[in-house]
Amino acid sequence: MAISVMNHKYRIGVLMGGKSIEREVSFNSGRTVCDHLDSSRYEIIPIFQTEQGDLYLLPWHFLHRGKIADFRARLPQEATQLAWDALKQRVDYIYIAMHGRFAEDGTLQGMLEVLGIPYLGTKVFGSAIGMDKAFQKKLLRHAGIQVPQGFVVLAADLTTVTEQGLMHAMQDVDLQFPCIVKPSHEGSSIGLSVAHTVGELVQAVYAAGYADEYVAQDVLVEEKVIGMEFACVSIEHDAHEQAGKGRWYSLPLTQVIPESTSEFFDYEQKYMPGRATKNTPAACSANDAEAIVAVCQQASDVLHFKTLSRIDGILTPDGRVVLIDPNTLTGMGPTTFLFHQAAHFGMNHGQLINLLIKKDLISYGLLPATSMQSDEKGELMTRAKTRIGVLFGGDSNEREISLESGRNVCYKLSSERYDVIPLFANDKMELFTLSHIQLIKNSTREIAESVTPEQQVLWDDLPQLIDFAFIGLHGGKGENGSVQGALEMLGLPYNGSGVLASSLCMDKYRTNEFLASQGFDVPRSVVVARDGWDSWSNDVREAYVLSMMGTVTLPVVVKPHDDGCSVMVKRAETVQDVVSGLNDGFSGGKACMMLEEFVKGMELTCGVYGNNEPIALPPSRAVVQKGILSMAEKFLPGAGENQTPAPLPQHALQFVREQVAAAYKVIGCRGYARIDCFYQTAEESGTGAERLVLLEFNSLPALTPATCLFHQAAEVGMRPMDFIDVIVNLGFENHKKRDVRQIGSVQVDTLHEQATEVAGL
Repeated sequence: MAISVMNHKYRIGVLMGGKSIEREVSFNSGRTVCDHLDSSRYEIIPIFQTEQGDLYLLPWHFLHRGKIADFRARLPQEATQLAWDALKQRVDYIYIAMHGRFAEDGTLQGMLEVLGIPYLGTKVFGSAIGMDKAFQKKLLRHAGIQVPQGFVVLAADLTTVTEQGLMHAMQDVDLQFPCIVKPSHEGSSIGLSVAHTVGELVQAVYAAGYADEYVAQDVLVEEKVIGMEFACVSIEHDAHEQAGKGRWYSLPLTQVIPESTSEFFDYEQKYMPGRATKNTPAACSANDAEAIVAVCQQASDVLHFKTLSRIDGILTPDGRVVLIDPNTLTGMGPTTFLFHQAAHFGMNHGQLINLLIKKDLISYGLLPATSMQSDEKGELMTRAKTRIGVLFGGDSNEREISLESGRNVCYKLSSERYDVIPLFANDKMELFTLSHIQLIKNSTREIAESVTPEQQVLWDDLPQLIDFAFIGLHGGKGENGSVQGALEMLGLPYNGSGVLASSLCMDKYRTNEFLASQGFDVPRSVVVARDGWDSWSNDVREAYVLSMMGTVTLPVVVKPHDDGCSVMVKRAETVQDVVSGLNDGFSGGKACMMLEEFVKGMELTCGVYGNNEPIALPPSRAVVQKGILSMAEKFLPGAGENQTPAPLPQHALQFVREQVAAAYKVIGCRGYARIDCFYQTAEESGTGAERLVLLEFNSLPALTPATCLFHQAAEVGMRPMDFIDVIVNLGFENHKKRDVRQIGSVQVDTLHEQATEVAGL
């Protein structure tokens, strides 16, 4: 008998991680699903599978880490391990957020079928087909659906591949260069490349065959089809809905435009903020769109897909629809195709995720079909809500990270307590309200091109529109005191530090000078102005750099004194490297650059929150691969590593936290900040005592989904939504408009006290 969701709170296991090489993308998807599941209807149970196949109930304080390596070693000590057979006692339904082999290929589906656990999406047979690109092409071709021309190199033949053999295979199918080479059982463009010569082809085949170094796999060599690349997401109608409508309905198509320097939509363009272009709806005629949808829905039937289907393909200039990659599941990161298209269909992230679950629960007979007519949003609270305007974008080099932060804050602010108004600042610092469709766009450039004059909001009008400004801007006028000054003038409370502390922290050189005057340890540094630089010869530039080496000695770090997110930061080993780094900075529009002593020790970053009595969170160790933490290591799923808390003795962790809290207070920060620093042991410091060398203050640190601030807050018992609520309340407190909100059943003040206890401060 079907049970009403109103009478039963279903336990939804969100399964992430996994044994495939797409495990990092899967972790990103799982985090997003957990963030947007309706907790009033469902009990959310994050479940993580390791590379070795072990299952764990994932502690919430690990969920918002940037990389699996950030917590993997701690699972045996801090997580509950699960046997597959025990899973049914823990969950009623599995939302599969895993990707690739062992997740989309029927193996996981087979296990869940044996255990009798309902799960998201396509069943065993369709999943097995969907993850075998070579086999699925045969089925599609037989059904009259066009796929790229090509051939398969079997895994067993990888060690004997020759140029002559590949050329014969190309001739047999009339295949020309350039051609696409890809593994038969991977996604996310992993192992995919373009070969232009037979020499490149041999290397590409081998690389694709061993994309997963532990398992050899078949390799597809295909024609490079020219045309408009698209992604088509379709959702299955329920049985009672299908009459007269067909089995599927498709969301608006997305057009994918790779960057001009790339020949295909690669891993970094898929997952790094602001990369490539995703146009939804796609720029094609209504007739072409209709033809694409018809082919994709036919393919979904041919391949036995269920609940959800994502088909990637190419619309050629002569109007042919060529399918290149059908998927039974799709990535569920915050800006994935699925959410782009759902936004144009009138659904936000939570509504879509909950819709998919409800459809499956109905198909399993766990819900009555009539429940689809119920209010997806549930009952709205009747009390007045605080109107929060979230500002993001801006005029700095960090605008794409600001978009990620602002969007995440919009999603994390509770809809029960707040009316959230996304406010996009363009590069002229003009403000525009955004629709949900615009909010989910891939880059600030796309948003700037989409806004209309009717959406513009004057700064003067903000007090009539919002009660609180949440600044999600990074760098430039958003972080240097300018926006803070504007909001002070308008009498609007806001998050973070005031004008003085913001403007000071934005100038790394002046911040270090001030901290040194107050007795804190900072790197030696010098500022280099652009004056005269452009007219000097390279020899003069090198001589000038040499003349400054009395203040700092090689190696040095070359960086802007007023930027963040690793923009234009470079480690210089030689004078020539210094000149090159300064050239990059000055050509990038900087009037001044900074040469800073390269400090040895453990690189840390430490969040602090509070107003009059700041609390330092447990510091994270940034594991750097090439001397300087890169943008990819900070923001690309699976790149970089943060160890939280840092692997230091307890007394050293306490020392770090006391030092950063004291520095925060001396600078005059309010609300929250993140402080980057180096910890040195007594031996490393050369002073005979341990010391902390402060590098820089971030007065508005990133609040992207996997930011280390969330890792650190989780260590003291605060989930991301809780932490953002604390930031808002600290802003009200700082601006004398304190309005304590509820976080679940716990007040912000109480949560703050509990975190203080856990922090040990």
